[in-house]
Amino acid sequence: MSSGVTLDEAVTTAYNELKLGHKYQYVIFKLTPDMTKIVVDETSDDEDYKAFVNRLPDDDGRYAVYDVKYTLPDGGKRNKLVFMLWAPDTARIKAKMVYASSKEVIRKALVGIQAEMQASDKSDLEWNAVFEKASRFN
Repeated sequence: MSSGVTLDEAVTTAYNELKLGHKYQYVIFKLTPDMTKIVVDETSDDEDYKAFVNRLPDDDGRYAVYDVKYTLPDGGKRNKLVFMLWAPDTARIKAKMVYASSKEVIRKALVGIQAEMQASDKSDLEWNAVFEKASRFN
């Protein structure tokens, strides 16, 4: 089902700066107030994962890409790009529906995502859950 939502050009620009340029640790995206376009909400190079989670609003949805960095038992370093759909239980029903139905619009544009997750409560975004998703396929 197509939601009719479009993608702002800055979305792919910010994503590529994260993916290729390693300029950011994460990028958060949101729908415009009229819910017709996905735009960049925030970028950051802060590696504090809890600070990232705290940037997600308690009462509205968001999309995000987080660059998960970790070290394998043999010492090899890895990083995986994890796409997140944030749709908290406290968000308006219409917002949750539009975020869910527009997810494919942004996912298709973000080439190279290695893991994906959906969260409706901040407990769904515990570091261990994100790490498990990211490290599933080394």
